[in-house]
Amino acid sequence: MQGVIIRLFMENGRILFVSQEITPFTPESENALMGRHLPAFIQEHGREIRVFMPRFSYVSERRNQLHEVIRLSGMNLIVNNCDHQMIIKVGSISAVRMQVYFIDNEEYFSKGGPLTDESGALTPGCDERLLFFSHSTLEAVRKLAWQPHLIHFSGWFTSMIPFYLRRINKENAFFSGTKTVLSLTADSFKGRFGEELEHKMKSDGATAKDLRIFHDLDYTNLMKAVILYAHGVVIASPNADPELVRFAMENKKNVLPYNDDQQVFYEQINRFYDSIIGSNINN
Repeated sequence: MQGVIIRLFMENGRILFVSQEITPFTPESENALMGRHLPAFIQEHGREIRVFMPRFSYVSERRNQLHEVIRLSGMNLIVNNCDHQMIIKVGSISAVRMQVYFIDNEEYFSKGGPLTDESGALTPGCDERLLFFSHSTLEAVRKLAWQPHLIHFSGWFTSMIPFYLRRINKENAFFSGTKTVLSLTADSFKGRFGEELEHKMKSDGATAKDLRIFHDLDYTNLMKAVILYAHGVVIASPNADPELVRFAMENKKNVLPYNDDQQVFYEQINRFYDSIIGSNINN
């Protein structure tokens, strides 16, 4: 019996974390602290992990000792009918022996500036950066030949992960069976993505259903769209939008409530992964 339990655990062992922020690479916030501590906890408890985030311009390559991963870099991705080079860099958090992969591109990240202005409104071109990051992350994971059983993504900038997961599976079954979990925190932005985002998604293979869901996107509508695609939702903040929490529950999503005891909460999340993945995935 013990051998069966160990076997099932190992089969469910690969978790991909995609985070908008991770401390110490970015300033401390709810997202950044969870992006740092949760993957380390999950790794310490026997699961195999990979961690990805954007290489925003304020993430110093020199201070954080980032270096390019040549074997993963160099692919061109098409966004808005233009080629954009995907560059992958890697850094580490030595205290917990955790590597972090960074998605970079000169136009979108190295020189891209912040996602929002001082008032919290979206900056121009943010829609293309959003699409490029999510698409690049999944392509990089494919190039690693590392198939995750589950993707846990947090921060609104990671919100196109489920869309690209569906799109890529139309062309290649690499992510077949991969489940997704969304962290709901208190992050947000002002304003909305216009119809241009829908046009760019359509050129990337969006279906009529996708375009209906990802329509008229302010922060609340964007997160509702993502909830509809996700297999599970973790309420990762006591200040998460109550409307979004209700929406997840009304749509019968697997929802893990917030717990302010970090140790207990992370243990609950670890068990939550198993409930989402199930026991039918082969290693």
